[in-house]
Amino acid sequence: MLIIDSIRKQATPIHPEGYIFIAGFGVATLILGSFIGPLGWIGAIATAWCAYFFRDPVRETPLDEALVVSPADGAISSVGFFVPPPELGLGVEPMQRISVFMSVFDCHVNRAPVAGRIVKIAYKPGLFLNADLDKASEDNERNGIVIEAAAGRFGVVQIAGLIARRIVCFVHQGESVGAGDRLGLIRFGSRVDVYLPVAARLLVTVGSRAIAGETVLAELRSSAPKRAFKAS
Repeated sequence: MLIIDSIRKQATPIHPEGYIFIAGFGVATLILGSFIGPLGWIGAIATAWCAYFFRDPVRETPLDEALVVSPADGAISSVGFFVPPPELGLGVEPMQRISVFMSVFDCHVNRAPVAGRIVKIAYKPGLFLNADLDKASEDNERNGIVIEAAAGRFGVVQIAGLIARRIVCFVHQGESVGAGDRLGLIRFGSRVDVYLPVAARLLVTVGSRAIAGETVLAELRSSAPKRAFKAS
């Protein structure tokens, strides 16, 4: 029993959104393998990758209202001032924006960058361009979430990519969320933009690697006290 408990503690949980896909890959593997042996091995590798893709690890989120944590795992692909999508209702003035690009090997569970109340959710259909392109913010299918926090309103935009064909949102308008709480998931390979107040002090740059719910993207004050953490 001790060995089994140890394995369970080391195993990364799978998000329920992935169960049907993993099962589909598994069934396909059994069928292909029964006809052509080598295809069974290829299917087994694909099934293992599918399970890996839908992993949902526990994250240690700093509990500090002055911090903005990453909403996604991946590489920081863009940092600068941009006008937020009109459907978010955040105005026409440029806001600071940090874009996190998720490859098919990154965890795709998206998390809240700050604690607050969700005041708006806006879905917009669109294209499926490479999510790493600047045009993707304007042209691609996306789902925008506006969080009203102590420091103001923040925008989180889930953007579909070249391979992604499904954006899943876990939250609802009027719901309160904590920093690091799960907001949604995008399948398969995509990007998340976070819009911050102009006064936020950015702590990352293009090329930095981010971990959803853990990596601090920006600070909303110049000095920070000793920080507490939570597991979610």
